[in-house]
Amino acid sequence: MSPSVHALDRARVSRSQVQSPDRAEVEQAVRTIIRWTGEDPDRDGLRDTPARVTRSFEEFFSGYGQDPVEILKKTFEEIEGYDEMIVLRGIRFESHCEHHMAPIIGQAWVAYIPNGRVVGISKLARVVDVYARRLQIQEKMTAQIANTINDVLEPQGVGVIIKATHHCMTTRGVHKPDTDLVTSRMLGCFRDNALTRQEFLGMAT
Repeated sequence: MSPSVHALDRARVSRSQVQSPDRAEVEQAVRTIIRWTGEDPDRDGLRDTPARVTRSFEEFFSGYGQDPVEILKKTFEEIEGYDEMIVLRGIRFESHCEHHMAPIIGQAWVAYIPNGRVVGISKLARVVDVYARRLQIQEKMTAQIANTINDVLEPQGVGVIIKATHHCMTTRGVHKPDTDLVTSRMLGCFRDNALTRQEFLGMAT
């Protein structure tokens, strides 16, 4: 396992927890934003909005409080020598872009070829969710998922493909609603073997 990648990730999570403002500060910040829009945060329809927004942010960004390495640690070795590709397709996720805090809605395809042990398939989906529930750019998120699976499971190879719609360009800015972004990260035999890579790409179309 590469300790530097995950040590830095855990350090960022730890710092965010230590420096985290309390709930009252967050709610006051939301009240300020409401006033900035020209609205009255004390009118009936908005009075509880700061608390609601704060609770929703706790859910949106809950990935900072979870360690993806721990999620992948429990593995199974009784696999009868299975060494073919394992693919979990169409893992839906919701994230937020770190530039505008606008939603990113997409799906991930995660594949690996085991090297003597496998992990429960739900754990792959949970790793996607952990990284999605942070402020993100899609390119970084794709690499984080692949690198973590590669470091913890030490498989023959890992492939990750993400397709997502970014509201920072579909509902604002250039307003291009029918576009999505596709990113991929191939490691080990997925990078080195064109046939393995092509097999995975064919499953993700």
